[in-house]
Amino acid sequence: MLNLAFEADIEYSQIAKIERGLSNPTISIAYALANALNVKVTELFSFPNP
Repeated sequence: MLNLAFEADIEYSQIAKIERGLSNPTISIAYALANALNVKVTELFSFPNP
């Protein structure tokens, strides 16, 4: 997670809050995370249908 924080230029604590469901990412944070992970923003929010 530290590498992700570094690559996305986001505070580690912010990513931890998002992961734990304590914070919702802004669109700019979602965009930075997607870029750091080399995925589309929509992939961060797509969930499989049961």
